[in-house]
Amino acid sequence: MTAAWAPGALEGGGLGRLLLVEDDAGDALLIEEFLADSGLRAELTWVRSLAQAREVLAAGESPGCVLLDLHLPDAQGLEGLHAMLAAAPRAAVIVLTGLAEEEAGLTAVAVGAQDYLVKGQLESQWLGRAIRYAAQRKQVALSAAELQAERLRAAENARLERGLLPRPLISSDRPDVVTRYRPGRAHSLLGGDFFDVVESADGALHAVIGDVAGHGAAEAAMGVCLRVAWRSFVLAGLSGARLVGLLEDLLLAERDDTEAFVTLTSVTLPPEQDRALIVRAGHPGLLCYDAAGEVHLVEPPGGIALGMVPGLGGWSEEEVPLPPGGGLVLFTDGLFEGRTGPDGERLDLTGLLELARAAARTGVDSEAFVDALVNGAEAASADHDGLEDDVAVIHLGWRRP
Repeated sequence: MTAAWAPGALEGGGLGRLLLVEDDAGDALLIEEFLADSGLRAELTWVRSLAQAREVLAAGESPGCVLLDLHLPDAQGLEGLHAMLAAAPRAAVIVLTGLAEEEAGLTAVAVGAQDYLVKGQLESQWLGRAIRYAAQRKQVALSAAELQAERLRAAENARLERGLLPRPLISSDRPDVVTRYRPGRAHSLLGGDFFDVVESADGALHAVIGDVAGHGAAEAAMGVCLRVAWRSFVLAGLSGARLVGLLEDLLLAERDDTEAFVTLTSVTLPPEQDRALIVRAGHPGLLCYDAAGEVHLVEPPGGIALGMVPGLGGWSEEEVPLPPGGGLVLFTDGLFEGRTGPDGERLDLTGLLELARAAARTGVDSEAFVDALVNGAEAASADHDGLEDDVAVIHLGWRRP
């Protein structure tokens, strides 16, 4: 049976429904009267047994607080409390005990109830106050549990993503490699941009940088898949346009969205040679600098992005001179697409080139050079939402003897 008065939210507690589980009709009527006099505005549902309470909960009722007698026809003592906590895990539970059962009430609180009340000592003001406090304590407990669960999930995700971030596979001290990664997703370590660097057995230095269209977890997973595949192909002796074609085959096999595409640049620096072999697939150009600090933008001919028009990539390996003592900087578009003005102005490649030339004139080393690019791009867009997209940067070169 259901008894209702002044339906609405419980003042100060956000509690709209109360469930009373009490087999004694006299005690139930007394509690109803006390509730009416307490000033609480709520809707009361009264049932006589644990089985009836389960039926009410199964039907979709979500009470903010349950008043539970510890002596029911189908449950005695803590047995009923455990069953109610399982059936209504988000509800505050106040157990009702007899005059000689205060110890049982304390035990009930110790195992999960928010409070206990002695039926022979009930008064309107104490009942209303107990319900309010129990509801607040339950809400605090739920919030604390959810916060702890979120912290654990965040820590686990961080461990997973750190494990997926690439570590350049360098076997000698000749390569001068610097990498930086900044994800665009909030609270994330890994985004849709990907990169990797491998020094092969013949001494050649290989690098890839790419951008999976989109910014979600699926794009991040695809980026990891392509990066791992690229490393495997390089270690198997593949390079150039053939390798890029195999990456497209993999993308077509793994993607869920038929419109998903990937831009990338793959670079090989042959050992003991001042040149770079570059394959571009819809990706931005790269920066090239020399020992004197001169920087220019290199945009070798390239094909379309992977997956854009399957089978029609048109990729080719282009040779670009590498100045003695110089290097290359590969990057994704997140580095230069941050807004720098109120009317949608962006840093663009022209602004990035200016940042690079300013950094090169100071004669800094490769790590400071890369950091100057990233920090400069962030500073330029700081007043206009910052760098919202993923950013990946690779510096490649040979250390001077």
